Amino acid sequence: MKFWTGTAFTPTTDAIALARILDEVGFDGIVVSDHLIYPRELTSPYPSPTGKPMWTPDTAWPDSWVLIGAMAAVTQRIRFTNAVYVAPARPLLEVAKQVATAAVIADGRVALSVGAGWMREEFELMGQEFSTRGRRLDEMIEALPALWRGGWVSWTGKHYRIPELMIEPHPPEPVPIMCGGESEAAMRRAARLCDGWVGSAYTWDEAVHRVERLTALRREYGRESEPFEIMLAFREKHSVDLFKRAEDLGVTAVMCSPWARTTEPSAEQTGSSPADRYRPQIEKFAQDILSRMP
Repeated sequence: MKFWTGTAFTPTTDAIALARILDEVGFDGIVVSDHLIYPRELTSPYPSPTGKPMWTPDTAWPDSWVLIGAMAAVTQRIRFTNAVYVAPARPLLEVAKQVATAAVIADGRVALSVGAGWMREEFELMGQEFSTRGRRLDEMIEALPALWRGGWVSWTGKHYRIPELMIEPHPPEPVPIMCGGESEAAMRRAARLCDGWVGSAYTWDEAVHRVERLTALRREYGRESEPFEIMLAFREKHSVDLFKRAEDLGVTAVMCSPWARTTEPSAEQTGSSPADRYRPQIEKFAQDILSRMP
């Protein structure tokens, strides 16, 4: 079992200190969330019962690849990915260039986790077609490895036509591509085209349902014997037993934020450095959970 954590809803300036601590104590990876903007007039429905995002307009969403590059520069072994990156809101070449650069800075310690997105306003502001985002994402997933090979590369598809060119630097090794999302289309995309799937937070029964569905879809596409990452979070109380059972189920990575389950910092902690605020909870999780996993 691999253990990941995220930077969502933490102050952007805390991320570097967090990355150092997580690298030191033995976490396997960090996920970075993605949004470009929050429009004053938001008409796109968020995929939830309320149809509204759970965050406020002033919530910070730092650029994924700038932040990953910065964290990679101060760490040695921890890996990085997204949860998730709205790739079809950007031009294909821009995505290829940003991920390749981060992969080089991180010496290959990155994966790209993509999602189709839900906010039409982001697509329109970036000049990308919203209605074709799913089909374009499917093609992106196939095109990116071709563009990352190094040397003269090109791509010809239905939605993208890239003439022969060089994109340097190129990744030092293949970049895994995972897919996020809970819709049937997203899970089929992951099972058919990707190296893994990134979910959200679930009860145990919900997690079982997701894993079983992914297993059935991978079997349908003839990919059940290929390596495949399944990353998600649990709403259950964290314990060694929970994570061992999850591993037996087929979950390969869990997302945990130890500091998110504690009370607000004390007055003394509030004025301290980010390392001092987060380190006690992270080190306790490492002692109670990481050190006891096989």
